[in-house]
Amino acid sequence: MKKICIGMFCCIVVGLGVFFGAQFILKVGVFAKPGEVIYEDSLLNEEIAVLDGIFQKEDLVLKKDVAISARNELSLPNLESNEILYSVSVPVTDFYSTETNIDVERVDELFNNCLDCTYTLIDVNDLAFGNKLLKINGEYYLDTFRSGAVFRILKFDSQKFDEEIKPLIAQLSNKQFPTESNVMTFAQTGVTAFSRLMNAKMNEVDSGEYFAEGLARYLSKYDFTHTSNEASFSDWAPTSGATGTPICSDLRFIDTLNTIGLDIVELTGNHNLDCGIEAANNTIDIYNANQIMIVGGGKDADSAASPLNFGKKGTNITMLAFNESTGGATYGDTPGANQYYEETAAAQITNAKERGDFVIVDMQYYECSAYVADYEDPTCDYAWATPGDEIGFFRHLIDLGADVIVGTSAHQPQTFELYGNGVIYYGLGNLFFDQYRWPGTTRSLILVHHFYDGKLLQTEIVPTVYDDSFQTSLMDEETKAWYLERLASERPED
Repeated sequence: MKKICIGMFCCIVVGLGVFFGAQFILKVGVFAKPGEVIYEDSLLNEEIAVLDGIFQKEDLVLKKDVAISARNELSLPNLESNEILYSVSVPVTDFYSTETNIDVERVDELFNNCLDCTYTLIDVNDLAFGNKLLKINGEYYLDTFRSGAVFRILKFDSQKFDEEIKPLIAQLSNKQFPTESNVMTFAQTGVTAFSRLMNAKMNEVDSGEYFAEGLARYLSKYDFTHTSNEASFSDWAPTSGATGTPICSDLRFIDTLNTIGLDIVELTGNHNLDCGIEAANNTIDIYNANQIMIVGGGKDADSAASPLNFGKKGTNITMLAFNESTGGATYGDTPGANQYYEETAAAQITNAKERGDFVIVDMQYYECSAYVADYEDPTCDYAWATPGDEIGFFRHLIDLGADVIVGTSAHQPQTFELYGNGVIYYGLGNLFFDQYRWPGTTRSLILVHHFYDGKLLQTEIVPTVYDDSFQTSLMDEETKAWYLERLASERPED
């Protein structure tokens, strides 16, 4: 028995020796070497600093090595299970620059201390309306969210990624970026006045969709689209373009507005009563029947003065719209535009800001009418070209707390500027009208606002143009660059 016990003991000792010897040789079990964190050369110093905060904690012992690498992509790839989107960087330039695009080859310059570049890369979460987002190879990030940016991808190679690494990097993998699901878009357009010669054209083509063919796909894609329509619908809509002819709209033009996906109509114009009180009231009923929201006008003074509140995707907007000194205002129980009163405007802006809303104020101001047919007259580009102190008046609204001021009376586009904590667009020009004889009045600016979590990321300025076909379309890129440079160069001095 004694020999048997001694034999069993020896077997156990030998077995344990083999077992632990194998673990020692293979560096497993009790002799396992802790996993290492291997940073590859593709990582930037600031990325390593962030990763150190995760992986270099004293009480963290990994079972398996993890090799971490990084790469840049110019379109967002389908990520593998062990990859995360670490950052999104976008190219920006000066707010007033006419540059709109950079070639993909020039993106690399930004990673090599480019000294003569007129643009830079910033994190998309630092994007703000005070700089200008550029396209990369014609791709605009806020249009696609999958291109037009530098997408930084981190990869974690580990045999125990799901068990060990994934829980550790949860905070990194849950980063939020602007996407289609959380960015609200709002397109503001200028003067619309379906009337006179446009009525004659309607009788010829018998289609409201005809006039919107060049803009329908573009404008209808945004969450909200606005225009300032100065013409009430009427069974009696003159087809003459003669000066002094009432501004009245054929009923079929409601199809034009629906074709561009109109959500908001502004009624601050001075011609909405041209067709009479009954037509003005009926027009409001038509808008209501088509689920088009109204701002800056109404069937009486109280409804006209009501702010418009709208929004989605985490952004709430208060939109105010006033008529200042151009006529057509309501002062009681009759329809008309919302007359500007300082005390009312200040209170409405203050109340909206206290709610945390973003505030846009549209203003029907005095008009510049330096219309010239045979050459380019830049007079109306200037913000001081109108009667009154347009610059001081609009800047005062920013001082009251408004975020964006838009002039909606100008039949020719005017300049724009950053001012204080906001931005001013002095005049947007004609989106739809019959004034085709003068080059200045055939153009307009569409403002495409992009909002993220209540903040204005960007406003893209998109010029349009029409001719005697009265089919408004987007301006070509070459003309657009020339025109925006011309307007930006005439911004007011500080």
